[in-house]
Amino acid sequence: MSVSRRREARLLDSGETELVARSHRPGLDAEDDAGLGELIRLLRERRDRARDVARRQRREVRGKAAPSGARPATDNAGTREKAAVLAAAVKRVSRESERRRAADARGRTVSGARRALAMKNASGEKGANRPETRRADEGMNPVPNESAAPSGALDSQGQEIAMRRGGGPR
Repeated sequence: MSVSRRREARLLDSGETELVARSHRPGLDAEDDAGLGELIRLLRERRDRARDVARRQRREVRGKAAPSGARPATDNAGTREKAAVLAAAVKRVSRESERRRAADARGRTVSGARRALAMKNASGEKGANRPETRRADEGMNPVPNESAAPSGALDSQGQEIAMRRGGGPR
């Protein structure tokens, strides 16, 4: 579920609002790679803190933990929403970071392949390792089985039984 920017501004404090605004598309394109890593780190810290506060409040509401603030928590819905907004921002920035990393790796692969092709073409030997013809080799050579008897060397014992079972001569 997407959250409007007005809702984000209501849930987050000013520092978090600025971080989340940087995670949206126009601001995300302006970030360099180092800034992207720093943004991910800051967003994760804020997300983890919001998640921990939401867990603590949930335990207070259930009566499992003593109240830690001036008033005991009565609901943790706002803190859960805040953690969800920050988690979505982390996901957006991580996805953009991964996209940039993959594009960079793809570019390096293509440039390496082009460089290898240029080196091959510059060597001057067009087909040094290729055979003269396009015919296949003679193929596999038969290896005789020394332990087996040669064909026809066995007596025809059992041949009559096999013929009766098989329905006739072969």
